[in-house]
Amino acid sequence: MAKTSAVEKNKCRKEVVKRYSSRRYALKTIIMNRSLSLEERFNASIRLAQLPRNSSKVRIRNRCEVSGRSRAYYRKLKMSRIALRELGSLGCIPGLVKSSW
Repeated sequence: MAKTSAVEKNKCRKEVVKRYSSRRYALKTIIMNRSLSLEERFNASIRLAQLPRNSSKVRIRNRCEVSGRSRAYYRKLKMSRIALRELGSLGCIPGLVKSSW
């Protein structure tokens, strides 16, 4: 089980990203628009830099929904390999069979 503080910090980051996503998108479109003047684009990049760091989507860490583990994470299943193996052995995941030969 991961530290509760790390899991909670990641939840807070998700909320901040959701709150600032529209502002970030608007500023990024201004920055990427080549038809605007260089000064307008520069001001938009400064305003983007003034937003909180945790408002960037890149700062969110993929974590297992069962255990909170951040490594060995399967995106499709949203869980770590360890949680996948435990639930698979218990028969909780349909279609997953433990192989043996």
